[in-house]
Amino acid sequence: MNAVGWVLFAALAAVFLVLRIADVLNLSRLRGDPPEDFRDVFDAATYSKALAYAREKLRFGIVEAVFDFVLLLGFWFCGGFGAWDRIVRSAGWGAVPTGLAYIAGLFFAQDLASLPFQVHSVFSIEARFGFNKTTVRTFVWDKVKTWALTALLGGALLSAVLAFFTWAGRGAWAWAWGAATAFSLFAQFVAPTWIMPLFNKFTPLPDGELRTAVFDLARRAEFGLANIFVMDGSRRSSKTNAFFTGFGRTKRIALFDTLIQRHTVPELVSVMAHEIGHYKKRHVLIGEALSILEFGGIFYLLSLFLSVPAIFAAFGAAPSVHVGLAVFGVVFSPASFLLGLGLSALSRRHEYEADRFALEWAGGPEPMIAALKKLAADNLSQLAPHPLYVALHYSHPPLPARVAALRRAEGGG
Repeated sequence: MNAVGWVLFAALAAVFLVLRIADVLNLSRLRGDPPEDFRDVFDAATYSKALAYAREKLRFGIVEAVFDFVLLLGFWFCGGFGAWDRIVRSAGWGAVPTGLAYIAGLFFAQDLASLPFQVHSVFSIEARFGFNKTTVRTFVWDKVKTWALTALLGGALLSAVLAFFTWAGRGAWAWAWGAATAFSLFAQFVAPTWIMPLFNKFTPLPDGELRTAVFDLARRAEFGLANIFVMDGSRRSSKTNAFFTGFGRTKRIALFDTLIQRHTVPELVSVMAHEIGHYKKRHVLIGEALSILEFGGIFYLLSLFLSVPAIFAAFGAAPSVHVGLAVFGVVFSPASFLLGLGLSALSRRHEYEADRFALEWAGGPEPMIAALKKLAADNLSQLAPHPLYVALHYSHPPLPARVAALRRAEGGG
């Protein structure tokens, strides 16, 4: 391996080391008693179970991360990128079909390698702590549908990117950026009505106190709401959640059926106010805009990357667009890691803003605080994660921090 390869290896190893240090530091926080504000929902047995759940997931995550890292290095150092390229090229197909076959082979091989970890996580860890409701049939069918969608939608976008970088010359990155942007916007519109229903059933929230209260909130907040949906989250897990997705007429707020079962109407209204807050504060648009800018940066860097033969030599492969795309995914991961720190910090800030919106529009902080505390107990959340682990992994602030922020906001702080 040449000097470029060793530099890239050092960058990957540094990121891996930082992540594992964060894991170990977070493991060290799994002891003691729950924060004062959460002791009404975490008795000794529940908190002990939450610590055990977090400990189990962290340790299993470390094992999986080590496996993935060793697998990558083994494939790299044994010349796997070049060997697979030669096999695919031997078929004599054109540039785009060859590229699709090359990247599809790597994708599905990686997914199959991770399958035992997915199975253990769902059917052992989640089941042991009382969360899993997924049957083997549902798990397999979900996997088949995910592969089919990846092949159909991902294959279409990948074909366009391969074609542009093969034939469009120096402006290929701009054409690829445009294609990725169009694909992302298209996905935002079609996902709520076409894709998500392939995995879950969405039914309109029936008439009653909750529906009336939520529509009253939407009217007061001047939020156009055509319907509210209940998602059958209990089909796969007993965990609770709610989310907002989509744009325009396809925008959708969905409540897990498990959430509705365990929360009062004021608490659920506060959760809905939080989701509406994301829309009213333009968090969805900001996230999409940042994603589009990121696409542009990635494709521009890729255009530079493809012109450096030493990088291909470091991976034992001849220069080509498809090998460049695959290798770029590996090489870019340290930069993606650093970029993700900023995006996660922004996401945590948005969560605080949406919480404050809920405070202002749903009758003060107490309904939202009660909802957050129940979410913590029902999902066995880790209440005191290490700050480094939060910075590296959390898109939402820890729940005690959100509760404390709501109390400060109530007092005008």
